[in-house]
Amino acid sequence: MYGLKEWATVVKALEFGDQTVILRKGGILEVASGFTIESKKFLLFPTFEHQTYDNLKPPFHKYLDIAMAQKPNDKQNRITSYAEVLAESDVLSDDKIKQLSQFHIWSDPYIAIRRNWMPDKPMKAVFLKVFKVPEFEIPLKPEYQGCKSWIDINANLNSGELVLSKTELDLRLEKFMEIVN
Repeated sequence: MYGLKEWATVVKALEFGDQTVILRKGGILEVASGFTIESKKFLLFPTFEHQTYDNLKPPFHKYLDIAMAQKPNDKQNRITSYAEVLAESDVLSDDKIKQLSQFHIWSDPYIAIRRNWMPDKPMKAVFLKVFKVPEFEIPLKPEYQGCKSWIDINANLNSGELVLSKTELDLRLEKFMEIVN
């Protein structure tokens, strides 16, 4: 099963239902193609680089504290959730990016930095349905390193506990679609 490398702080916010959308442009190793969805269902692979309070809206600083307190040793990583893509859209409009703020924990200055990196490429807004799973550890392999979004993890999950109720998920998805369409 594929894993999507994402800040551990964001993984926590996704697991608590405070975030349902990720905004991506791709890693440094994906400059030519930009961010693409390589799998509609994937493990959330927490990363610990580049996270600071400045990059988060103040009410969500707690997720950085939680993530750093639970950071595994340098040879392992912990998987606690997976996600399914319910919708995706390329977004070029600053207005639409601002409207999507209700769906994520990143600060406006951080979003501006991300928008200004490869400014000719759109942001990929991806609406996720997230499932909590019993925690399991995987060894960190050399091929997991580097600024790339997707990694192939030798694990499969077919069930987990839905983070948000179907009703809440449907309401948020409807709002997301109104913004991006």
